[in-house]
Amino acid sequence: MIECNSIDEVRTNINNIDEQIVKLIAQRGEFVKQAAKFKKDNDDVKAPKRVEEVINKVKNIAKLNGANEEVIENVYKAMIDSFIKAEMKEFEKLK
Repeated sequence: MIECNSIDEVRTNINNIDEQIVKLIAQRGEFVKQAAKFKKDNDDVKAPKRVEEVINKVKNIAKLNGANEEVIENVYKAMIDSFIKAEMKEFEKLK
């Protein structure tokens, strides 16, 4: 962990991390888009068991890395919900 000496350094580091996060979310989104072509119906897109698996997996990753599990869970729930909506639109286009 970098020890910052000013709020500007903190913000610069956060901005750098945000850029990396957004790039990774974009990559994740491309795979979600591809997943739509393998789904049979709306229930496959929503995949509640898979959502639960992902949430449990990332909470474990959070624990192993000293991250706040509640924050990770909330972020992933929001992200997954948004991706499900996007995948549903993609699924409808493919029908």
